[in-house]
This record gives sequence, C-alpha cells and structure tokens, in this order.
Amino acid sequence: MKVLVAVKRVVDYNVNVRAKTDGTGADIANVKMSMNPFDEVAVEEAVRLKEAGKVSEIVAVSMGVSACQDTIRTALAMGADRGILVESDTELQSLAVAKLLKALVDKEAPGLVLLGKQAIDDDSNQTAQMLAALLGWAQGTFISKLELGDGKATVIREVDGGLETDSLTMPTVISVDLRLNEPRFVKLPNIMKAKKKPLEVIKPDALGVDTSPRLVYSNYREPPARKAGIKVPDVATLVDKLKNEAKVI
Repeated sequence: MKVLVAVKRVVDYNVNVRAKTDGTGADIANVKMSMNPFDEVAVEEAVRLKEAGKVSEIVAVSMGVSACQDTIRTALAMGADRGILVESDTELQSLAVAKLLKALVDKEAPGLVLLGKQAIDDDSNQTAQMLAALLGWAQGTFISKLELGDGKATVIREVDGGLETDSLTMPTVISVDLRLNEPRFVKLPNIMKAKKKPLEVIKPDALGVDTSPRLVYSNYREPPARKAGIKVPDVATLVDKLKNEAKVI
C-alpha cells in the first residue's frame, strides 16, 4: 500500500513570531523554518508502518515556495521514498491545499493519506477534513493511535469525554496528534541519502486547481501585554475585586 504524507514548512516552534509594523502579516524574514511538528509525527507514523511491512511506499508532499524542498528532504531523510512539491509563490489557503492534495491522490492512488491535525502557523485544523470530503473517503481526526489490518484502519482519538475508538474503511484520510509517537532523530547518513531520492516539482496549473485565496486577512497585531498579578489578603477582598474592578461576577 502507498501512503501519501503532507508536510508543511512553518516557522520553527522555538521562534517568537512578531507582527509586521504595518499590520499586514507576520514578520518571518530571516527566521528559522522547519517542518510542522504535527506533520513530523505523521511522517514518523508512515515510516513505522513501512518498517512493520504494512506500507510499500511513502510519498512526502509539500506545497509552497521553492524552499519547501528542504522540508521534503527532511521527510525523505526520516524514511520517505520520494517527494512531490507543488510550487507556488502565492498564499495557499486550506481549501486550495485540500484541492491540490485531492488532485495528487487521484494521480498517485494511495491507500492512506496522513496529515498533521493542524499547522502551528495558522492553527486552522481543517485541511484533512476538507480533503476527506472532496474525496468522499472516511476520515479519522486528531488520532493518538493507529492500527492497520484487513482493509480497515482502527484509530483512537481524543474527544471531550475521553477516548473514542473508530474503525475506518480504507482508503482513508487521517490527521494525527502529537501523542501518536515520538519522531526519530535524523542521522547524517540519512540526510546525505535523502539528497539522492527523487523529488518532483510541479505547478498548481498542471493539476488543474485554482488556488486563488478565498479569505482576506486585513489586520495582524500582537496581543496586549498582560498586567502583573497581585496578591490579596483574603477571599472577601478577592470577591470584591472580581465584582467591582474586573466586573466578571
């Protein structure tokens, strides 16, 4: 079975992102970029499935500027077999990404699509759901355990009331949570081998997808600085301040 894994290039989670002074977006000039942590978990799970003999090929897919090739190479170093970059210099929103992924699924015919449940830059948490709807496939979202067998995917997902176990008919779309696994450390020899693995670069037009943005973000601003907390001598003073100063009760 072939697995398609979507990976996104985002600002590294250790970077403190600032808004541009004119409010037109986030200032990401000269900041460290890396693979979205949730997508890294998805790649690790695909590699583990291949090591277990349940997957024959892993295709890592990314969308965006040319520098996204570095993100794909990281996935290849982790164990993916080949990569595909849908290169675009324009903003690719969730619906456009889902449509591009559908076009690639139609082309590659995988039995499973793995994605991170969300990206840490926009936190949309909707690409996997949109893709499953476009494909008409079963979906398992924010899963913390995955087992494959007999044409079924058994997943455990976290819900408000605890844990939910679902049995999904293959092919299926699955978005993963951080609790699913711990991604492996990429060793230098694997990084060197990844440079020789095939990486195809295509344009959105070649897939017949209109990637025009549907949403316009008009203003970006940083949250206001929080005021320092204070200590109160007793409960009565606390209640008084909550009622008369904070006006929350």
